[in-house]
Amino acid sequence: MAQFGLIEAGGTKFVAGIADEEGTIYARHRIPTTTPEETLGATIGWFREQGLRPEAIGIASFGPLDLNRASPTWGHVTRTPKPHWSGADLTGPFARAFGCRVGLETDVNGAALAEARWGAGKAAGSLLYLTIGTGVGGGFVSDGRLLHGLSHPEMGHIRMPRHPQDVDFAGHCPFHGDCLEGLASGPAIIARWGVSLSELPEGHPGVEIIAWYLAQAAVTFQAIMDPARLVMGGGVTATPGLLDKVRTIATQSGAGYFVGNPAEVIVAPALGENSGLLGALAVALGI
Repeated sequence: MAQFGLIEAGGTKFVAGIADEEGTIYARHRIPTTTPEETLGATIGWFREQGLRPEAIGIASFGPLDLNRASPTWGHVTRTPKPHWSGADLTGPFARAFGCRVGLETDVNGAALAEARWGAGKAAGSLLYLTIGTGVGGGFVSDGRLLHGLSHPEMGHIRMPRHPQDVDFAGHCPFHGDCLEGLASGPAIIARWGVSLSELPEGHPGVEIIAWYLAQAAVTFQAIMDPARLVMGGGVTATPGLLDKVRTIATQSGAGYFVGNPAEVIVAPALGENSGLLGALAVALGI
């Protein structure tokens, strides 16, 4: 059976893996994200130690990324705040080392593909994956195909109405202030309340405020795409009871207008710790 090399490229660590086309992961290995030369070299070295002869390699990475295959910088990281990584070539070193096809997508697009193929959106037809953690990002899959425009979607940067109990916070996004990421990401929560959402004391209004923002985002994306499944992942959504609040508020805000019922459409990820590597596999299978 064909082997595929998988790379979940994160800002603090790379996770490399080997899998077959059915989604069985045979090996995985974590590598600290330092410089491109060190990190990519260590990843290539681990693949070689495993005797990998890949049919293809898939990379699901932090960004922003140049995903235009007609561009001379396709496969590169673009303007990122991650030191040393602006302009880094993610795909070239693997193509040269293994002489195979290499595919690249954003980490959230990869997770969307994986959840649509093997997870919460299996057989659903359409799925929007929204991750709420250190940043906020989203990817949309319809009939197995990702949504792209001039670049990959930046769903975390939609502009938001303000919750009436949260009007004094300027927002934490360095570009847009009070966009969705600037209001609901993990750093935005810590910036105004000093701790993560799950660490707030019982009865604190923060959980209701963040649930309200995520519900407004859900209703916005229903108006644009009306996905059959809207998967909400990331560290913030692990807060106990948060998704239930999001479903309730989104149901009220949607007022029954959309085909999808938020109580059924909004779900948690189904793939757990495998979502990143399976996202990379989905990218490799789609080349």
